[in-house]
Amino acid sequence: MVETHDHFVNRLEMLGEKHAKMTRGYGTKISTSGLIVIEPKEERRNWAFPVKLVMMALLGFLGFKVFMLATVGPETYNDRLAKLENGTIIEKAGAFALAVDPVTAKLAETAVRKLK
Repeated sequence: MVETHDHFVNRLEMLGEKHAKMTRGYGTKISTSGLIVIEPKEERRNWAFPVKLVMMALLGFLGFKVFMLATVGPETYNDRLAKLENGTIIEKAGAFALAVDPVTAKLAETAVRKLK
């Protein structure tokens, strides 16, 4: 009797897991015996979230560079970068990342013109 109850509990757990998976979608198949079998769809990883997150971080970093360059001006910005270039390895890496590139310079120039 205990063995029958254990089989019943195991079956209920399997059905509960299958039901939880089926809430994310399901499909039907015809088995080799001719029965229509409903199975949960396989999970797919959504790779769009990390890509969006990285793109937003890069755009935020670019916006920060443009804001700083437009606010303090190119002379002061380059002086501060020169101080960073003479520092530790981490400061040198920061100076490399914060260096003025053509896109940043153009966007900062456009921002300054619009503010005046």
